[in-house]
This record gives sequence, C-alpha cells and structure tokens, in this order.
Amino acid sequence: MAIGSRLRGKPCQFFGSDLKIQVAENSSRYADGSVLCSDLNPSLKIVRNPIVIFEVLSPSTAAKDRIVKAREYHATPSVKRYVLLEQDLIGATVHVRAQDGWRVLVLKDDDPLDMPEIGLAIPLAEFYEGPEFESRPVEDNDNDRPPPATA
Repeated sequence: MAIGSRLRGKPCQFFGSDLKIQVAENSSRYADGSVLCSDLNPSLKIVRNPIVIFEVLSPSTAAKDRIVKAREYHATPSVKRYVLLEQDLIGATVHVRAQDGWRVLVLKDDDPLDMPEIGLAIPLAEFYEGPEFESRPVEDNDNDRPPPATA
C-alpha cells in the first residue's frame, strides 16, 4: 500500500505476488512485490521488465532470496533495485544497479527507501505500519551464528 497509492496516476504500477516475472535466461519468479513501468496489460500471464523487485525475508526463504534470486534479478537488465525487507524487525537490504555493477545498502527504521527510478522515496518504517515491530538493531551474538562453511 505504501507504494501503490503513491504511483496512482503515474506511468508505473505496483503488483503483488500474483504476477509472474521472467528473470535471467529461462527462469521465472513470483516476487512478493514488483513495480513495472511497461507491460502493464493486466491480461499478461508473464512480464519481462520489472524495475523494482520486493521480497519479504522469512526463515524458510531468506537464503534463496539473498543468493539465488539476487543472482537472477541482477541478470535481468530491467531491474534497477532489489529490496529485501526483513520480516521480524524494521530493516531492509537494497541492491541498487550502478554503472559499474551493484551496490548494496542496509536500511534501518529511520531511513528512507529511495527509488529514483520510479520517482519515490518512502520512509522504511511505513512498510511496517500495522503490526508492532522492534525498531532496535539486531544484536551481534556469536551464539546465533551457524558454524562456518567448509570447503
């Protein structure tokens, strides 16, 4: 809702998780949310030109969202921004396409989510309105870390 209402009357549109997106070479995904500025025909079964992609991280999908999907979205030329929203606290990791590759930003509750490619900047906390979330940073606790990977 934070995005959809702001895009009303503009050339881009927000879509929820029921839109199939062609990514990378021959793969397709259902993102938790996406913004398109072309292919806005509601009868399309699959779209190929998302500009911004949103995924909400959960324990069961976080690794796939951070690694597999990130690679696929990075390989999709139209994607300019890939936003990973934390599920249990206010925070996001944002992959931004740059001229020389990708930049990764980490946002906390007070930060704006800037999306110049669609003409929006939204306070991150707005994405979490409704349920109560902790607005404290995650504490670094070595006991919570998995054992290191071995080669």
